Amino acid sequence: MLLSEDHRAVQDAVRAFVQQEIAPHAARWDKECHFPAAELKGLAALGCYGIAVPAEWDGAGLDYLALAIILEEIAAGDGATSTVVSVTNCPVCSILMAWANDAQKAQWLRPLARGDMLGAFCLTEPHVGSQADGLKTTAVRVSDADGDAYVINGVKQFITSGKNGDVAIVMAVTDKAAGKKGISAFIVPTATPGYIVARLEDKLGQHASDTAQIVFENCRVPAANLLGDEGQGLRIALSGLEGGRIGIAAQSVGMARAAFEAALAYAKERVAFGKPIYEHQALQFRLGEMATSIEAARQLLHHAASLKDAQRPCLKEAAMAKLFASEMAEPGLRRLRLRERLPGRAHLPGRAGLPDLRGHVRCAEDPDRAGAGLRLEQGATR
Repeated sequence: MLLSEDHRAVQDAVRAFVQQEIAPHAARWDKECHFPAAELKGLAALGCYGIAVPAEWDGAGLDYLALAIILEEIAAGDGATSTVVSVTNCPVCSILMAWANDAQKAQWLRPLARGDMLGAFCLTEPHVGSQADGLKTTAVRVSDADGDAYVINGVKQFITSGKNGDVAIVMAVTDKAAGKKGISAFIVPTATPGYIVARLEDKLGQHASDTAQIVFENCRVPAANLLGDEGQGLRIALSGLEGGRIGIAAQSVGMARAAFEAALAYAKERVAFGKPIYEHQALQFRLGEMATSIEAARQLLHHAASLKDAQRPCLKEAAMAKLFASEMAEPGLRRLRLRERLPGRAHLPGRAGLPDLRGHVRCAEDPDRAGAGLRLEQGATR
């Protein structure tokens, strides 16, 4: 797929910022578990928080192909930063665009799209991953002297930006007897009493992005914070899957590209048997295979994004892109033997240092649905 001049201009602008302000610091941030708040503000100024949000709601007014391009560029600099930006765009902003009323959009979507706020999405629970209708977190409606409200109780697991985020979209059961139709969605500011960051997960990679367990203890939110109607929560959650999968695929492509570029630079620098190892055929095979896999993943990604921009159903295509890209990246790094051959992942031409990219891409395989779940879903939609 050929990119338009506008898309290339967006790509060039984000790439320049990332390579100057993010990539040189990624290894240190990963080692120190540093949350890059200042650099995220720079990305917000470029419109990276509300990429597909219309300008009338203070977004960049771009499309999902631009989203894929931008997230690839950010991920090529730092996987953790791309995860923070990806979740705020999809599912948080995309859900608010589709389901929030005008008052909710003015209060929450505008600051999220501008980058004044950071979003989180609270669906997964300790005992529930892909089975979204098995939630145990509850929201009970109350009416008292303080007004109409919902009181939320429960636990959410593996929540990106659960600590550093400003507002979360939370799925909770409002009618246990209704099963799947008894789930509702709520907008919950993270400063609300009863929103408790119980712990931060110790992950394989992406340490600059917090992944938290969130406990809700009598967390009271106004009834006006209900998204859509009661019972629409599962539909709301599923509506964010297409964009979310496009985002994860883009991150995987970006991180795989960073690994490939690092390996290629090293191969041209390292000399063995009288010539750069890049000139040895066996290594050329590895590099060629990785380059082919990256481009195949990118084309699947751009195809899914283009379908979404055309307002055509793309759940299957987005799942394919996410599955192929996320499962391509980690074996690709292993094929290049980047971890073993570049033990310090530093001192590469043009780079101040690389984080543990294999840990980063492993973290990209797990969000949304595991590979087995994606394969089952694709088979069911053929």
